[in-house]
Amino acid sequence: MNPSADYLHWKRLLRETGTRDGRLHDARHTALTVLLLLGVPERIVMAITGWSSVSMAKRYQHVTDPMLHDVGRKIGEALWGKAGSVLKEPDGGTA
Repeated sequence: MNPSADYLHWKRLLRETGTRDGRLHDARHTALTVLLLLGVPERIVMAITGWSSVSMAKRYQHVTDPMLHDVGRKIGEALWGKAGSVLKEPDGGTA
């Protein structure tokens, strides 16, 4: 295995696609965060990456603000319903 082979291939790929320059290592973080965003189960992520430890996922997957906002929205909807709707009490009244 030649360590510079991946690096050179990565740099050529960035140039050919007109993508801004970046480290190959950063792409790994991005890819793993995308899997988290997509809700891919941890066991599947571990199979894709070849990891045997869940701690590696925690190192490479990053929780983003949009993820946190989405969870907050879901909690709000679970408690109070969708925005603009009125929850109905079991007796027919409004909450």
